[in-house]
Amino acid sequence: MSGPPTGLKVWIDGIGLLGPGLSSWAAALDMLRGERACVAAPTALPVPARLPAAERRRAGAAVKLALAVADEAVSQAQVDPSTLATVFTSSSGEGVNCHALCETLATATPVVSPTRFTNSVHNAAAGCWHIAVGSRATSTSLCAFDGSFGAGLIEAATSVALGGVPVLLVASDSPYPEPLNGKRPLPDHFGLALLLVPTPTERSVAGLTVELVEPHLPASICAEPGLESLRRAIPAAAALPLLVALAQQRPQPQVVLDYLDRMRLRVDVL
Repeated sequence: MSGPPTGLKVWIDGIGLLGPGLSSWAAALDMLRGERACVAAPTALPVPARLPAAERRRAGAAVKLALAVADEAVSQAQVDPSTLATVFTSSSGEGVNCHALCETLATATPVVSPTRFTNSVHNAAAGCWHIAVGSRATSTSLCAFDGSFGAGLIEAATSVALGGVPVLLVASDSPYPEPLNGKRPLPDHFGLALLLVPTPTERSVAGLTVELVEPHLPASICAEPGLESLRRAIPAAAALPLLVALAQQRPQPQVVLDYLDRMRLRVDVL
């Protein structure tokens, strides 16, 4: 079994969150702490204000989602986003543009729009973010199907621990249109961002240790039924047990997250 070095240790300086009934990290804290029930409401995607006007008009749902949570995390951490390396991870990517390209290719005149193509690739959200903030820092875009959040967390934590520099992790998923939705149903948009740093600062929310574990350890679940439903339905929402632990603001050993069939991730909140 290959994976990250045992017990990767990082700290979190900023968190972004957007999903059904979860309009931001700050607005969702009482829900994540169990102080109120999760009320289902469609995810409202904000206009990506950082993008130039022309790019804003072209931005699809996946880009809007990823940029919204990234923006919240860096704003909370009060850092210059142009300096940050990034890891973007998604099980689905930009499904709407993929669907549009497939429709075009099935016509008698299969002429693909360059704009559609540019916004259909898996690193479209990462590209838009780095353009928006003027960043030339390194960026990685990942996909590992239902294990995409876990793969992103491993990549980002490894980069922080070994490189000694902050990394912005963005995990997001958006629904496909039909007929793709029938084969890969995702009920709504869900995204989160974690600004990971190598040493604690005055803005650190918590510390984490991350390691791979065998699948006999059961994945942590959410006590709130609405959150648990999201955890099971959207790959990026596999992070919800970790977000619940972070919201409670106390050390919690052994948060176990779904990853791959033969392994899970153990995350200890320090």
